Amino acid sequence: MASASQAVASEDVALSVRDLTVSLPAGMERAHAVENVSFDLKRGQILCIIGESGSGKSVTANAIMGLLPKAIRVTSGSIDLNGTDIVAISPDKLRNLRGRVVSMIFQDPLSALNPLMTVGAQIEEVMAAHDVGTAKSRRSRAIDLLVEVGLPDPQLMYHQYPFRLSGGQRQRVMIAMALALEPAILIADEPTTALDVTTQAQILKLIRDIQRRKGMSVMFITHDFGVVAEIADSVVVMEKGHCVEQGSAEQVLKSPSHLYTRRLIAAVPHLTGKDRNPLEAADRASILKVECLVKTYRSGSALFRTQRIVPAVNGVSFDLTQGRTLGVVGESGSGKSSLGRLLIKLMESDGGSIFFEGRDVARLTEAEFRPLRPKIQMIFQDPFASLNPRSTVGQILTVGPVAHGVPHREAGERARELLSHVGLDSGAFDRYPHEFSGGQRQRVGIARALMFKPQLLIADEAVSALDVSIQAQILKLLDQIQRETGVSMIFITHDLRVASQICDEIAVMHRGQIIERGPPSQIFLDPKSAYTRELVAAIPGEQPRGARALAGVNEYRRDTAKNEERS
Repeated sequence: MASASQAVASEDVALSVRDLTVSLPAGMERAHAVENVSFDLKRGQILCIIGESGSGKSVTANAIMGLLPKAIRVTSGSIDLNGTDIVAISPDKLRNLRGRVVSMIFQDPLSALNPLMTVGAQIEEVMAAHDVGTAKSRRSRAIDLLVEVGLPDPQLMYHQYPFRLSGGQRQRVMIAMALALEPAILIADEPTTALDVTTQAQILKLIRDIQRRKGMSVMFITHDFGVVAEIADSVVVMEKGHCVEQGSAEQVLKSPSHLYTRRLIAAVPHLTGKDRNPLEAADRASILKVECLVKTYRSGSALFRTQRIVPAVNGVSFDLTQGRTLGVVGESGSGKSSLGRLLIKLMESDGGSIFFEGRDVARLTEAEFRPLRPKIQMIFQDPFASLNPRSTVGQILTVGPVAHGVPHREAGERARELLSHVGLDSGAFDRYPHEFSGGQRQRVGIARALMFKPQLLIADEAVSALDVSIQAQILKLLDQIQRETGVSMIFITHDLRVASQICDEIAVMHRGQIIERGPPSQIFLDPKSAYTRELVAAIPGEQPRGARALAGVNEYRRDTAKNEERS
């Protein structure tokens, strides 16, 4: 009787991982990337694997796909896929399963897609690698897949290169490639981490709809319990290579048994509905005043009628007083990052004024603006890309002040003080960026921005790619720094939950314009604009509240559809 029930149970399991251990090279901070991990992915269900960076989530996925780098290897355990232990089979047999039986959506589609091949050619390549269909049938199938994942004008999209697509469109192309051979199992490795809330909601809905329509099994890797609440049937929680908790999504979300799980859930930012307690300061003078700022991008040729004109920033105006934080929120392409670059003069504006300390810096030449640069500093979205990999952290922090005349010794002492202040030990001074985690690199970026004791900090998506627990630490650190130094901040983000935690005022950008502005309580609980209501409604794991929270969402969607048809 027991054997019969076990047979039935095994038929319900698409993927079974038992006692999986993946060893790391000698000299690493721990011996194993994952150790004795066991879980089942049931047929037709979505299993979310959640944990911080370094917990072993992606290593587990890569082990299932047979994509582990040579430096690390599976040392024990089994991965049973439809009765086949893929740990023990040859690379050729595993290659035959990859894409056809189990397929993967990667976290960063831009680096996963070939920049020299068109979208259509890359989808067809998946089918050609398994000798499926003719050239004509593969092309037809590729276009059908582009339709299925909801990309506009599939015939045109087929001939586009990845760099011409938005982040959400590139992720849809990755999904189309993953679905090309109708796999039974889909592994999605953080596919929505860097996407804005509306695009994230669209990708989550797309994956869920495809999974239900095709009866697929999905293993979804994430660090956001908001995403888990949206799509998961069951959950596995990983910490430092170990599985610390697993169960149904309802059970883990509502009654977590492990302290680590409770800590992850507590770290998820939520719309507070409360305004931030302002800093106590007698002087509320305006430190930054922007009037009718304009930036237009032009590409193509007017002569050949291929010119494309995009108003990235279109008549933006706002004031920022000392010691306060203005949040700038909106979807990708709304003009947020362009506004940040204009404010720090990383690019020139086409019109308007930027008054900093009463002086219009928009009209200054680079030579005239250079003495003001120490007073306006930026924290970039990707700390790894913005830190020089060939320089130690000490060199990265001191090179700017030394270039502005600060003695080496004084700059070094200041750098060590700031590293301690942002929560890094003294040994960090002599280490290189690649030796740090993402959260630690972002702390280095914050320390670098503070080296000049700036009056204005511009944080461009400074926490968007971080785990929720590291995100909470960085937000707490920025709040602490502001309360200690009185620095003013422009906080650019696509995550409305994060904005509600740290901002005194929110400006909502859409198509280069600020369409709504106010305190967090008004923006999130009683939004006036249909677009803002759409943003709030798209937040994963959040139920919009307030009288106006849901009203107008359909109206916005209808207007957007009409505008897209016209364009």
